[in-house]
Amino acid sequence: MQILTRPEGNEPGDLNVSRRLLGGLFFAGYAAAAVSADAAPIATDERDLKTGVVMIPSFDREIPAYIARPDARGKFPTVLVVSEVFGVHEYIRDTCRRLAKLGYVAIAPDFFVRHGDPAPITDFGEIRKIVGSTADQETQGDVNATVAWLNAQKFVDPTAKAITGFCWGGAVVWLACARTRDFRCGVAWYGRLARPAPGQFLGEPEREWPLEKIGVLKCPVLGLYAGKDQGIPIKDVEAARDILVRTKKVGADIIVYPNAQHGFHADYRATYDEASARDGWARMLAYFTQYGVAGKRF
Repeated sequence: MQILTRPEGNEPGDLNVSRRLLGGLFFAGYAAAAVSADAAPIATDERDLKTGVVMIPSFDREIPAYIARPDARGKFPTVLVVSEVFGVHEYIRDTCRRLAKLGYVAIAPDFFVRHGDPAPITDFGEIRKIVGSTADQETQGDVNATVAWLNAQKFVDPTAKAITGFCWGGAVVWLACARTRDFRCGVAWYGRLARPAPGQFLGEPEREWPLEKIGVLKCPVLGLYAGKDQGIPIKDVEAARDILVRTKKVGADIIVYPNAQHGFHADYRATYDEASARDGWARMLAYFTQYGVAGKRF
């Protein structure tokens, strides 16, 4: 078992724990590098849902995306779900099904498809290579392509879209909501805010990071952060909050769970904090509703 303490995985010296048998969770499709042998993750069935993989034409190729939606007539609000560094593994798919049960079309694109699949990999160095090779331009292009694909579907209400993301995906939420007007709101779960120190993470040295874009948000964003996150210092969270206040981003807010650790919503990890996860989930749904992306009964 590994306890993840940072958005892109642990650094040497973070922990002194031995690996344990992963049990059945790895074989059920959970991220091999982070799954806890003691975990009892939420398992959401597919009853009354339509689920599967769709191919989305992006700017350079088709990308796969997992989709879950109500098996019912009508147009439904949508939530674009952005994964952690581990890609679209079972936790992300289950999150989509949870949202679909509440009357949403939930879709999770595979942003890493051009460079590999991090889900079955246990070596964080290899995971970082995949994630770091995924250019910011690729990610934003895939967000735009997913929105365009959703707009063309008969089961989608094109006027009611939100975006949420976890870990790596939390940073994507901040950036997407600063760059486009496609979403009514966003909810970012413990996404990195500041530019990493040189050599800390593979990736584009000149890419943008949320603290550089929060001041130009085009829709409200709710940030959900952990007080004991070793990779996202409280000073970065406070800096983000200061920018939101200074630039008068009405409705945007940041909540900090003081005793939680990074990944507190991820119910397959040892750092899962049920109380914080439940509160954050409730706040997310209320936020969606507040900004016109309420789940639709079916």
